[in-house]
Amino acid sequence: MSDRQRVVVKIGSSLLANEEHLTLRYAFMHGVMEDVARLRDEGIDVVLTSSGAVAIGLSTIGVAPEEAGLLDKQAAAACGQPLLMNAYKQIALEYGFDIAQVLVTLDDLEDRRRFLNTKNTITRLIERGVMPIVNENDSVTTAELKVGDNDRLAAKVAQMVQADKLVILTSVDGLYDRNPEDEGAQHVPVVEDVSEYLEVTSSVSALGTGGMLTKMRAANMAQNAGVETLIGQGEVDRPVSALLKDERRHTKCVALGDPDSSWAIWLTDRLQQAGGLVVDEAMAEKLRKDRADIGRCDIVSVQGDFNKGDVLHIYDEGGEELARGMSNFTSAEILLLARNTDSTPSELLGYESKPRIIAADNMALIQDHHLTWEPPTDSVTLVG
Repeated sequence: MSDRQRVVVKIGSSLLANEEHLTLRYAFMHGVMEDVARLRDEGIDVVLTSSGAVAIGLSTIGVAPEEAGLLDKQAAAACGQPLLMNAYKQIALEYGFDIAQVLVTLDDLEDRRRFLNTKNTITRLIERGVMPIVNENDSVTTAELKVGDNDRLAAKVAQMVQADKLVILTSVDGLYDRNPEDEGAQHVPVVEDVSEYLEVTSSVSALGTGGMLTKMRAANMAQNAGVETLIGQGEVDRPVSALLKDERRHTKCVALGDPDSSWAIWLTDRLQQAGGLVVDEAMAEKLRKDRADIGRCDIVSVQGDFNKGDVLHIYDEGGEELARGMSNFTSAEILLLARNTDSTPSELLGYESKPRIIAADNMALIQDHHLTWEPPTDSVTLVG
């Protein structure tokens, strides 16, 4: 890897789009891009994750944000994305560099092969001196197949490119211990354990999809990968560099000193839950100590409808999450194997396979620094 530092910067819709007129805020964009040019001259590579396409596209199709349904938002994204990228490109060229658009979907981040392909594309752009601008492909995504917020998308990108820092620009100067509009609210300058602040607020702006809650979850994903997160005000001079140089008040979410391997990070930091397994107490005890192969006899229940290669969340019978691992079978195949332990996999499935549901090598144990997920409440099928 190059000796140059890498910084991922997330910009939300409320900063990019005028809420009343649904038009781009060019003065803000000029300020950001001028700052990016300054950072590039100082030897820092920048990757942007940018919202805004849906917000500015709504004016093209004549729909108000509060009235927009899924089809409206998909159409608005198709209209707004070229406007957004054209503005970024023209402004970047004024400051002496070029940009590239990288549109991703949930599958590009949750499927291992597609994740690596996306990483290779972004890395090559950085190597060639072009600034990648990453955004979710909102014109084709649905509610079920959507990352959901660009805070966590930015954290995924930071993991992907092994960034040094993640900068989240927002409308406030960081995290507060309660709603910043409440009397007595205190600014939080440093966060080590984000779980202490998960319920600080869940409010969002009219144009945004994430509040401070999603920023805390994103910060946790970043710190698991050894990436420090800075959350601060975006509508100021030198919005990024002033945070990096600690010249303006913000919240810093410290990185873990010894991050997990890239494989373990990808397994544990999920954007959506494909499904789950509940294992018996004997297997749960093993997983509390170390990784272990999960066989069909270890399973109590199967949760959700998932495919081979999906990453499953593994729970004990009390609902405690123990691990996450890549499934060797579909949910239907697991049910078939677990209900018919006297028959061989080839007899049941029609092809040769070991009855190993999840291999220890394809598993990561949940540690104290991970945010756990609640077991799925729908589509739960008991074995037996």
